Amino acid sequence: MISITEWQKIGVGTTGFGIFFILFGILLYFDSVLLAFGNLLFLTGLLFIIGLRRTFSFFFQRHKLKGTSFFLGGVVIVLLRWPLLGMFLETYGFFSLFKGFFPVVFGFLGNASNIPYLSTLFQRLQGTRSMV
Repeated sequence: MISITEWQKIGVGTTGFGIFFILFGILLYFDSVLLAFGNLLFLTGLLFIIGLRRTFSFFFQRHKLKGTSFFLGGVVIVLLRWPLLGMFLETYGFFSLFKGFFPVVFGFLGNASNIPYLSTLFQRLQGTRSMV
């Protein structure tokens, strides 16, 4: 059984609030203060959840430097009050960082859901039609 420390619980809450503030900032026409606060909370929560060493080793791997530079550059641009450009850079960096993880997520969602049309959509996004 996996034990969750108190720091990881705080990190989950902080990350959740970060995602909330980012979505709320987008909803309010890219409010730069909410987006900046959400970015800081999200990154702080990530540090609490997986730890400082693992966070740095994830972001600064050689093959992920392009995605990391776009993501963190977008955070800096949002902090400098250019929210639209910063969010575009962050989005590109996020997809570049986690592109290897998306097929796993789509495969899990395609196998886990029993909704016929949704299951077909997830299987197409995964790139395979077999259920095995």
